[in-house]
Amino acid sequence: MATTMLRLSLLLILLSSVVSDKCNPQDKKALLQIKKDLNNPYLLASWDPNTDCCDWYTVKCDHETHRIISLAIIDSGPSNFSAQIPPSVGELPYLETLEFHKLPKLTGPLQPAIAKLTNLKYLRISNTNLSGSVPSFLAQLTNLTNLDLSFNNLTGSIPDSLSQLSNLGSLRLDHNNLTGSIPSSFGSFKSNPDIILSHNNLTGTIPPSIGNLNFTHIDLSRNKLEGDASSIFGPNKMVQIVDLSRNNLTFNLSNVEFPTSLTSLVINHNKVYGNLPQG
Repeated sequence: MATTMLRLSLLLILLSSVVSDKCNPQDKKALLQIKKDLNNPYLLASWDPNTDCCDWYTVKCDHETHRIISLAIIDSGPSNFSAQIPPSVGELPYLETLEFHKLPKLTGPLQPAIAKLTNLKYLRISNTNLSGSVPSFLAQLTNLTNLDLSFNNLTGSIPDSLSQLSNLGSLRLDHNNLTGSIPSSFGSFKSNPDIILSHNNLTGTIPPSIGNLNFTHIDLSRNKLEGDASSIFGPNKMVQIVDLSRNNLTFNLSNVEFPTSLTSLVINHNKVYGNLPQG
């Protein structure tokens, strides 16, 4: 009898350990490879292969499928690792949120494996030392609603193909070293995203096609943009916040029709003339 009870107890322990580990084995394998590629930082100390990865810090699993849907590696203190974005992030096919934030020693280009994450809705890689260009493969992530690549060292031009992101609600490429002009294709965004491109080295004019959009927030400040910006405005627009400061823009404010929704307008350090409407 005692032997039977012992065997039963051992069986229950084994079953409970199997049941408690909800994490998909392939997801766990990918996460452990990510940890290795990041040189096993202390931030990921909870990533123990003997525990359920759904319980790991910075990770979130779907309640029903138990697949990894969120990976948010954010360092609130001094970063203790130096690495590039691991290619193994592309082995988390159910990922909807991917964040690498406040990691000043994260270097290299945007990893092409990210293009495999077709379920991705929120991508933020910001406040890092990321370099290289804004890759055109991002246009393949058609479910994206938020794209934030701000506060990095990205260079080169902005790819026209970003306008193919039909669900995008917010685009942040500010605080980089981007050059070239704002793509005229941005006027064909279907989702009217807020556009934040400030603190770059963008040149040329603001494409008139931008007037096709009905965003609530646009920030093109601290670039080298020229010409007329009046297409941003209009009596039927929903725009609330506009910052065009510190460019070389030239247009007559008296000819601009401002929407009633506008709450903040910053246009200093340009060549803007004319009078603001009364009222």
